Amino acid sequence: MPKQALKAARGELRRGSRELAFDARRNAGNARASFRVLVLSALVAALMGVAGWAFLAALRLATDAREAHLWLFGLLPLVNLATAWLYRNHGLRAQRGNNLVIDSTITGTPIHGRMALLTFACSTATHLAGGSAGREGAAVQMGGTIASNVATVFRVEGHDRRDLMMAGISAAFGAAFGTPLAGAFFGMEMCFVGKLDYSAALYCLTGSFIGNAVSRALGSPFAFQTISRVPPMDPSVLAVVIGAAVAFGLAARLFTFCIRTVKRLYARFFVNYLAAAGASGILLVLLFLGLGLHRYGGLSEWMVPAAFEGKTTLFDPVLKLVMTALTVGAGFQGGEVTPLFGIGASLGGWIGSVTLGDPSLMAALGMVGVFGAALNVPITTIMLGIDMFGASAGAYFVIVGFMSYLIAGHHAVYPAQRIVTPKRRSLKEDTALTVEGAYERHRQELEEMIDE
Repeated sequence: MPKQALKAARGELRRGSRELAFDARRNAGNARASFRVLVLSALVAALMGVAGWAFLAALRLATDAREAHLWLFGLLPLVNLATAWLYRNHGLRAQRGNNLVIDSTITGTPIHGRMALLTFACSTATHLAGGSAGREGAAVQMGGTIASNVATVFRVEGHDRRDLMMAGISAAFGAAFGTPLAGAFFGMEMCFVGKLDYSAALYCLTGSFIGNAVSRALGSPFAFQTISRVPPMDPSVLAVVIGAAVAFGLAARLFTFCIRTVKRLYARFFVNYLAAAGASGILLVLLFLGLGLHRYGGLSEWMVPAAFEGKTTLFDPVLKLVMTALTVGAGFQGGEVTPLFGIGASLGGWIGSVTLGDPSLMAALGMVGVFGAALNVPITTIMLGIDMFGASAGAYFVIVGFMSYLIAGHHAVYPAQRIVTPKRRSLKEDTALTVEGAYERHRQELEEMIDE
C-alpha cells in the first residue's frame, strides 16, 4: 500500500510539473504578444496625440477666422460640393466614416491612409465655412486609420489587431477631448451595444492616457466647467434627475432620427449627389445668415459655459440640433459629439434653472447624458462626467448614464454598432444585428402592422 501511494504521488508530481511548464510557456508567449501590442498601442497613441493636437489647432484657426469674417458661411455650398466629390471619387470607403472604423475593428478590414487626410482637411473646411459639426468623428477616423496602418506595417492580425484598433479609438478620444478615463472606456465600448470589451482594457488605457498626454504637451487647451453645488439625493432631486434623464434619452433619439431623416430626404429628392451637396449648402447659408443663426454654426462652444450660467433657453438645444442634423445629414465632415455636448448642456441647464434653481448640475448631466445615449456608451458617460467634473456627482452620472441609454433604444449615431445585449427584453430579436439592421427590422414590422 505505501508503495502504491508513493507511486501515485510521483505520478501526480510529474503531471503537475508538466502542467506548470506548459502554463509557463503559454504565459510567456502571451506576455510577449501582449507586450508587443502594448508597445504598438503606445506608438499609435503618440502619433494620434500629434495628429489630435494638429487637428485641434486647425479647428481653432478655422473658428477664429469664421467668427471674424461671417461671409465665410457663404462657402458652405462649395465646401460640401468639394467634400462630396472627393469622397465619391477618391475616398474609397472613407465616406462611411466612423462606421468604417467599427467594421475594420471587428472584421479586420484595413483602412487606407487617405481616410485620415480627407477627414482632417474636409472637417477643417466644414468648420471654416461654419457647418454645425464636431471634432470627435474626424479624430476617431484618424485614430482608426493610424492604428490600421500600424497593424499592417507590423503584421498584426486577429485579436491583436482588434485590440490595437480599440487602442487607436481610445487615443483619438483622449487626444481630442482631454478626458483620458472616458477615452479608455470609449475604445472598449464604441463598437458594441451592451458590451464592454475588457480584453482590450490595458491597451485602451495606454492609448487614451498617452494620446491625451501628448496632445496636452504640444499645447492643446482643455477647459472644463464646474458644478457649483451637488445637492443631496433626496426624493425631489432624484425625481428631477430621473425626469431629466428621460428627456436626455429622448433628445438623443430625436438627434439620430433627424440625421437619418435628412439623409433620406436628400437621397429621395436629388438623383445627382452633387446637386444634393450644393442644395444642402445653400439651405444652410440661408439659415445661418438669412435667419441670423450663425451662433449655432461650427462647434458653438459658447453653449456649454452659457448653460452652466443659466443663460440658455429651450430654443438653444432645438436650434443646435436642427442645424447639426442639416449639416451632418447633408454629408459635411466633422463629428457629432461636440454638438451633442452643447445640446445636452443647454437642455440640462434650462431644466436645472426651472426645477432646482441652479443650472450647473443639470447642465453637466445633460452634457454627458445626451452624448452617451446617442452613442450607446453608458460606462464612457460615467467616466466622462468624472473626467470633466470630478467624482462628487458620480451617483447622478450613473443614474443619467444608464437611464438615458435605455430610453434611447436601439438608435445610434453609428449604425454599424453590433448589438450584443439588447436594451430591453422586447428587443431581444435584435441580438447580433447592427443598429442599422435593427432599425430595418423595426421598420418592416411597422409596415406589416400597417398593411394588416
